[in-house]
Amino acid sequence: MTFLAIAALVVALVGMIVSVIALRRLSAGRRGSGADALPEDVHGLRQEVAALRAETRDALRHLAVVRYDAFGDMGGHLSWSVAILDDGGNGVVLTSIHGRSEARTYAKSIAGWTCEQQLSPEEDEAIDHARPSR
Repeated sequence: MTFLAIAALVVALVGMIVSVIALRRLSAGRRGSGADALPEDVHGLRQEVAALRAETRDALRHLAVVRYDAFGDMGGHLSWSVAILDDGGNGVVLTSIHGRSEARTYAKSIAGWTCEQQLSPEEDEAIDHARPSR
């Protein structure tokens, strides 16, 4: 009976030693791949974010709408100007002026936040509102 108890104790100790060695090998493998790989992953993510920002510079993503009454005798703010611009202030201003019997629509090119054609105060306001705050 004592022999069986001693044999069971030896088997348990050998199993515990094997488990501790396996656990140390597993945690050492994880530490090397996880901790060392983290800066590479962060660096890769930063490069990806920078590339995405560079790609979106030319995207028409700054938008502002100004609604107004073009004529004093009409209400409802049916006329409007919308500025659609990229990060460099390049894009277009669209304006629709509504009167009693007709509506006219105009498009003006914008380059570097300015226009070669004369802009109405509402078009200037739309461009100002579309400009990102810094």
